[in-house]
Amino acid sequence: MDTATIPSSLAPEYTTHRMPRPILISIMIALLLTAFLEALDNLIVTPALPRIASSLHGFDRYTWVVTAYLLATTAVVPLAGKLSDQLGRKLFLFSGIAIFLLGSGLAGASQTMNQLILFRAIQGLGTGIGIGLVAAVIGDLFPPEQRASKQGLIGIVFGISQLCGPTLGGWITDHGPLLSGFVTDATRWRWLFYLNLPIGLLALLILVIFLPAQSARQKSERIVLARLDWLGAALLMTATCSLLLGLNFGSEQHTWTSLLVLTLLVASIVLYTVLLVVERKAAEPVLPLELFRKPIFAIDAFQTFVQGMILIGVFIPLSLLLQDVLALPPTNAGALITALSISLTLGAALAGISISLRKRYQLTAIVGATIMTIGLFLLTRTTQQSSLMLIGFALILVGLGAGSFFTIQIVVAQNAVPQTQLGTGTSVIRYLAQLGMTLGAALMGIVVNGALAGETGTSLANSSAIPALAGVLQNGFLVVLALSVLLLLTSFFLKNAPATQSSPQGVQ
Repeated sequence: MDTATIPSSLAPEYTTHRMPRPILISIMIALLLTAFLEALDNLIVTPALPRIASSLHGFDRYTWVVTAYLLATTAVVPLAGKLSDQLGRKLFLFSGIAIFLLGSGLAGASQTMNQLILFRAIQGLGTGIGIGLVAAVIGDLFPPEQRASKQGLIGIVFGISQLCGPTLGGWITDHGPLLSGFVTDATRWRWLFYLNLPIGLLALLILVIFLPAQSARQKSERIVLARLDWLGAALLMTATCSLLLGLNFGSEQHTWTSLLVLTLLVASIVLYTVLLVVERKAAEPVLPLELFRKPIFAIDAFQTFVQGMILIGVFIPLSLLLQDVLALPPTNAGALITALSISLTLGAALAGISISLRKRYQLTAIVGATIMTIGLFLLTRTTQQSSLMLIGFALILVGLGAGSFFTIQIVVAQNAVPQTQLGTGTSVIRYLAQLGMTLGAALMGIVVNGALAGETGTSLANSSAIPALAGVLQNGFLVVLALSVLLLLTSFFLKNAPATQSSPQGVQ
């Protein structure tokens, strides 16, 4: 049965008009706390990785602490979104939070590096299964005309995590409180994982008490599981893992022509191709291709992918620019990066307000992309003699523009799909954002390292030629600028439909 034809009375939506305001606020606080844990998790752990590797004697595998989490999260998100549409969001939200907390507790108690990598993968599964559905649950709770302002809160939460995550992780690892016989200097890092437990349990308790069950389900659980596209799910997860592993190995080792990297990348292309064939014939595809036949969803999905590449493409060369080219001390460099993070948060909030007031999103997307493009253009002109004020101004523009798309992407996607596919549509957007960031990191590594090696005959890590480095970083920003221009051009093709659609067919 084509889910796009299911009557709206069977749509998986929560009602808010009968819900007391204090309860609704409590639910939103719990949802935002779960989103905060997801956004904070890698940021808070990254500064502690050298200490963790030393404690567990695993320097040769310490990057896998991050990679395992991202692999598990990205691979499972589309399947969780599809199943949540069929079986109910509440079940997956609760189970995902519980799995994430289980992984957090086990990660904190890890005795070997291999154990920690495994438990981080469990955390990632929890994030992909449940915590990643926060945006979809908010879409269920609120009608389309109210979603922009509420989804904007998720952008604010992610911005706050960018601000405090690395600093908090470093502080706990180096200066966290010590309790004799309980917390020692060598075990401080474990509390980076244990801190998830009280926050996550509080959020879970609030949701268990107050989050209402969905009013109806489309089909019985047995029929759903029997008809689900398990072959497509397996192909999607395998293709995702192959692509991410290939990009990870190539980026870390800079050996893009190695047999392992080429095998993984070619395998991902083949698997994605087979996936497209399978999804065309599946009764309940895990990745419904019909969504991409809607022009507004297709454009939004493309923009999400490009925006992920842009965001990571700015952050990767930025630290090199500030500390190696401009020779700024870490404090000043951190202040400029903080300005970027704050503007990302502000951009998400302003986009939510703009869409809520105008009830349309095309102009917000055009303005956001234009502001970001101007900021990136200024960054391409950066030299050793550039003013810090100008660089700070450019970073603020980039943050305001990029932050606005945190809100736009989810709002456009949720308004473009029928209510019965809200989880699937939202998960596809999250999936593409993660893929974009991963591909963007690999692309920036190729551009920056390749250009520098060609210009100076040495690798980026060993280069001391400041003028050459400045030129290479400009090349990196030029690539990101080109992506931003592409994002701006596609914004003109976003259908300027009102953000108040509530029909089961969604916006075409």
